[in-house]
Amino acid sequence: MSQYSFTKEDLEKIAQKGISRELIEVQLDNFRKEFPAIKLVAPATVGDGIIRLRDEQSQEFAEKYQEAQKDLSSIKFVPASGAASRMFKSLFEFLNRGDTGSNETYPDVIEFLDRLGEMALEKDLEDALWHKGLDLGKLIEEGEFTEIVKTVLEEDGLNYGQLPKGLIKFHKYENECRTPVEEHFIEGAEYCKGVGNAVHLHFTISPEHEEPFNSLVNKVKSLYEKRYDVKFSIGFSIQHPFTDTIAVDPGNKPFRAADGSILFRPGGHGALLANLGELDADIVFIKNIDNVCPDRLKPETYLYKKALAGILVDMREKVFRYIRALDVGICKELEVIELFLEKELNLRLPEADKELKSDKKQKLLKQKLMRPIRVCGMVKNEGEPGGGPFWTLNRDDSVSLQIVESAQIDFNNPEQAEIAGSATHFNPVDLVCTTRDYQGNPFNLQAFVDAETGLISSKSSDGRDLKAQELPGLWNGAMSDWNTLFVEVPVETFNPVKTINDLLRPQHQA
Repeated sequence: MSQYSFTKEDLEKIAQKGISRELIEVQLDNFRKEFPAIKLVAPATVGDGIIRLRDEQSQEFAEKYQEAQKDLSSIKFVPASGAASRMFKSLFEFLNRGDTGSNETYPDVIEFLDRLGEMALEKDLEDALWHKGLDLGKLIEEGEFTEIVKTVLEEDGLNYGQLPKGLIKFHKYENECRTPVEEHFIEGAEYCKGVGNAVHLHFTISPEHEEPFNSLVNKVKSLYEKRYDVKFSIGFSIQHPFTDTIAVDPGNKPFRAADGSILFRPGGHGALLANLGELDADIVFIKNIDNVCPDRLKPETYLYKKALAGILVDMREKVFRYIRALDVGICKELEVIELFLEKELNLRLPEADKELKSDKKQKLLKQKLMRPIRVCGMVKNEGEPGGGPFWTLNRDDSVSLQIVESAQIDFNNPEQAEIAGSATHFNPVDLVCTTRDYQGNPFNLQAFVDAETGLISSKSSDGRDLKAQELPGLWNGAMSDWNTLFVEVPVETFNPVKTINDLLRPQHQA
């Protein structure tokens, strides 16, 4: 019997989202008991969980992928639904300062304005101000910064405060300026080109941004097709309503909005697992929308993207070969396959499983091999925020590689804190995956999620405190039971943009 009561209107709203009553009960119970911390065994390091490629190996694996492209379909999956408002946090603070603080108390804004000439948005900003009867140079000279910042952020100007990152102009070239969407087009043309020079790209977006995304694609698609001699197939999808999660008040009862209705919130990037599962391709590249670089830095990115894909193709072939051996009952290979799981697929079975009789061992090994595979790029930790690669103890007492966020770690436990502090690399969200089995059938990705790796955070609505629940993260708990390889990639391949002034870094200057 549930300890929570729902009105008829509540149940109708739940049904409209396509969420079961049982799932709501589970989510509410998660708030009550909270999610357990991940049990870290050791950091994944080079030689112990992280592969470091020699130059010739990078080239060999890249060539292996290029050869496999003749027979395997590929697609690039780009999470792009987030708004860019956080990019402009310093500009918003400046605009909302009221009568407090001079221009000089906002050094980030001063730097932004001083170096506007290096920004890809400069020309559009000049045009928007001109339409208002204003001159950018004169405004800067006179220290009249408010109108400039308003024109960058607000709807009667560039509206950058409401647009997603994918539609913000990032890079300034001699004859053009490009958005991240366009940079992903160009990357895709290099390493995602298939039969008939077709390039498949898929962006997850918010419903309110569908029209501007389509507008940009319609504007530039033919330009880049002609320039790179390809045919782009561009897909968009929206986070499914059934992935939303219920919010609760501080007492863990369903949070109710001013009109009395229960409140749902987006389930975080883990909700995109459903979108990922709908893609039709042998090889899926995953990369965040803001992790792009100008042309002069792209060759290194191309090489390592292809190398990661080549490693995936190589591992995929080995896994499929062993599964077929198990299918025909070649039991003499059980020890070889078990060693392969441990040494190459980074899955250490618990002692009890190692002692199983041959028929049960054969069934277990096939089960462990019959999983999606992901190859994840890892960057040396140089202070950037992000999850890290670790060996972890799983619910079934096996040990495997996982990407773990700081919020999943029990830092009150000295041993766990020490392991976390000794991590050498972090996750830049640079993945290449295969989500089909050896017979070409798509996996049910939900079957490989660790449901106990969600996150609970404190939020607010209408000035009232609430608790929100995120689903297991896309590259964290949502891929907990995937077979995983970590590969060190150069820091030059990781170029995130968290603030507008990040675009002034050398790695974003063409």
